[in-house]
Amino acid sequence: MPNKLFVGGLSWNTTDELLRDSFAAHGEVVEAKVVMDRETGRSRGFGFVTMATADQMRTAQRELDGKMLDGRSIRVNEADNKPGGGGGGGGGRGGRGRY
Repeated sequence: MPNKLFVGGLSWNTTDELLRDSFAAHGEVVEAKVVMDRETGRSRGFGFVTMATADQMRTAQRELDGKMLDGRSIRVNEADNKPGGGGGGGGGRGGRGRY
């Protein structure tokens, strides 16, 4: 999705709401999501913020990269626009056709 930012270096305590509020000062936030570990339910220390426009995204990136949020210095970069979908792939422990 265009206008999406990767936010790294988040505190374990940072919530979606705090992330949204921090970026809202720089434009309309369409979505703010802290990525959580499926097994532990704890933050993985990063998240994504989608801004309404590319200009707002660039402004938020410029203004917030390296700033303090919830006691931690955060990194803000344009997110890679990788195709969606589940993923994972092989691993290859099958025995057929290996020899």
